[in-house]
Amino acid sequence: MRSRGETTYTLIKNHNVSPGQISRLKRNQGVSTHTINMFCNILKCDIGDILEYINIDSKGE
Repeated sequence: MRSRGETTYTLIKNHNVSPGQISRLKRNQGVSTHTINMFCNILKCDIGDILEYINIDSKGE
């Protein structure tokens, strides 16, 4: 976000991102695909630039 000149404030004020969604992201809670798409569009990046899949169900296999 920093390299794109975005802050939490600009996301809320300029891009109409809800504070609740930002709070969920900061707490590593689930967000919708709509929210992920919105962030990719705002930041002009690919989904892999902002997300990493971690399988929490694996038991060290």
